[in-house]
Amino acid sequence: MNISSDKKKELQAEYKQLKTDMGIFAVINKDTKKYFLVETKNLKGKINSTSFQLRSGAHPNRELLHDWQQQGADRFEINVLEQIDYEDGKDDYSDDLELLRMMWTEKLAAQGIGFY
Repeated sequence: MNISSDKKKELQAEYKQLKTDMGIFAVINKDTKKYFLVETKNLKGKINSTSFQLRSGAHPNRELLHDWQQQGADRFEINVLEQIDYEDGKDDYSDDLELLRMMWTEKLAAQGIGFY
């Protein structure tokens, strides 16, 4: 399949305009109620990546991975806690995501939730 250079440029421009959902999600142990929080600029991609790491035994958080392997995937759920909206003219959302994680950590800790 040959794509003309004009069409290729057009497709690249469209791709750059795509905006992925960003925010924070949690991997939640339904038995212990412990949370593993992840903030990301790409919710769908990071959720898929995290799920794959857990299923394949390659997740970097050893405690979470151990519980996942011992208790089974059905004892866990992955929930998006909050999404961030894009703002015109803003490119870097790192600080927003870090703040969102701190807010959720405080909020959940106040409810007695434990963390991985």
